[in-house]
Amino acid sequence: MQARKGVAIKKMQEEEILGKAYDSRLMRRLVTYLRPYKKLVALAFVLILFQSVLETVFPLLTKIAIDDYITAGNMAGLALIAAAYAGLLVVKFLAETVQTLTLQNTGQGILFDMRMQVFGHLQRLSPSFYDKNPVGRLITRVVTDVDVLNELFSAGIVSIFGDIFTLLGITIAILLLDWDLGLVTLSVVPLIGLTTAVFRYKARDSYRRVRTAIARINAFLQEHITGMSVVQLYNRERKSQRKFESINEAHFRANLDAIVAYAWFYPAIELLGAVAIALVIWYGGGKVLAGTATLGALVAFIQYSQRFFRPIADMSEKYNILQSAMASSERLFKLLDTPPAIVNDPKAYRPAGKTAGEIEFRNVWFAYNNDEWVLKDVSFHVSPGESIAIVGHTGAGKTTTTSLLTRFYDIQKGQILLDGRDIASLDIPYLRSSFAVVLQDVFLFSGTMESNIRLGSPISRERIAAAAEDVNLAPFLNTLPLGLDHPVNERGSSLSAGQRQLLAFARALAHDPQILILDEATSSVDTETEIQIRTAIERLMAGRTSIIIAHRLSTIQKCDKIIVMHKGRVRESGTHQQLLAERGLYYRLYQLQYKDQELAVPGVQTPFLS
Repeated sequence: MQARKGVAIKKMQEEEILGKAYDSRLMRRLVTYLRPYKKLVALAFVLILFQSVLETVFPLLTKIAIDDYITAGNMAGLALIAAAYAGLLVVKFLAETVQTLTLQNTGQGILFDMRMQVFGHLQRLSPSFYDKNPVGRLITRVVTDVDVLNELFSAGIVSIFGDIFTLLGITIAILLLDWDLGLVTLSVVPLIGLTTAVFRYKARDSYRRVRTAIARINAFLQEHITGMSVVQLYNRERKSQRKFESINEAHFRANLDAIVAYAWFYPAIELLGAVAIALVIWYGGGKVLAGTATLGALVAFIQYSQRFFRPIADMSEKYNILQSAMASSERLFKLLDTPPAIVNDPKAYRPAGKTAGEIEFRNVWFAYNNDEWVLKDVSFHVSPGESIAIVGHTGAGKTTTTSLLTRFYDIQKGQILLDGRDIASLDIPYLRSSFAVVLQDVFLFSGTMESNIRLGSPISRERIAAAAEDVNLAPFLNTLPLGLDHPVNERGSSLSAGQRQLLAFARALAHDPQILILDEATSSVDTETEIQIRTAIERLMAGRTSIIIAHRLSTIQKCDKIIVMHKGRVRESGTHQQLLAERGLYYRLYQLQYKDQELAVPGVQTPFLS
């Protein structure tokens, strides 16, 4: 319990990490996502540099207009300057529009690429990864963190150079124009630096709390929406509401603090900008009166001052974007760098035809965690076309055995063979395509009945309809106006447990596997539905290697062999009658779980008990 609590705390601390505002290692990796868009980025960079140059040109045009034409009463020259000013404004407007569209397109393209990369990586990760990572956190990675990086690429990483170029250009321009008046203008910069530092600290703290709260909201919502039936069944609505209110309020308060930080920062920058302009008017006005500066230069300095403080405010905003992007990229790259526990070897063997279906476990040892062995020296053999049942108490290792066959997990010791070849040397898509697994809890995707049977495989509609007919799903489909095109809600919530189970059998039959695994596949259906699918199960098992885990006597008693597992070991093996005659573990299990089922199941004869 303490270990799980420690893991939970560690996971939450990962959400709180902000890291550096700039990390060269992360930035080098982020820049690689710009490579497919290097032409667009280059265009945006040139346009940003061009706009920065224009920012220094407009005040100079004002100076020329006042000193050379207004004071001289030259209307023709003034009209020419005004036309040039208006023309440059149009050019600046067009450049800014193209630059914005270019960067936004680049950002959206990178967002698309990164989401595809993360989702593809998530599909390659093994089930052991999902055993340890909450779904809500992973959704935060794919949705929220990628959005943050989109903001970096579309409004930060390139456009920040525009602010830097603008500041440098204006600084050089005012010092060249009048160096002592320029120094007076820049005298408020230290105060701006102090104000910005305080703002960054406050924004950093509030952002950290916002990120933490978002992660908690996502995790809470995912868990409670998935388990809403349990919440309602045990009347936990008020308690869940109060808990969500606490998490939501933390997010609300953190956002309010961020709003407060922004609320005083921008007015403070405006105020310091006004102070700078006042100093320019006071000192520059004195120089104009003294004849050491022109009126045009004074007006140009006022315009430069107004343009100088805007990029500073923008850079502070981009600092926060950069900082949050570093944190998000740290988490995203940590996810992307998580190696799949099971990787398909490019040189893996892929037989030309279908598997024969021969399975052998040789002295298999397996543990989910360190040396906490779930399977201990397990050995058994299944001939092609043979059906076996694996029985035992909860925790005996029955389901684990089937998970190892499909290489959802890899064993620590021993060998698992398919047709005499170690499954570790087989091509994983080939291996998994050899199996069809029907579980107790059938997972259905949003879509239609047909799409949930096909699952993207190139299976004809006729074959799907035939499979539905064979498993007795057709009578239910005939009651639906759209039949196979009937929509299926998320997780099949609109279907009964029996209907979902029948659909799973149709799915298995349509894919025509050589090996069939039924893991408690009939435990959640009523007796009437079980009678419906019993014939379908026999048809599905015909000519296929079948492994059955069940608590229903009717499902296991006709198997060619029954394997009894106890505490991770194979303790008994034989037919139903042989194991009863031995009066061992199976006999006791039969007395506890199966005996009463014989009278309830039509066609089951009571075995001889000696």
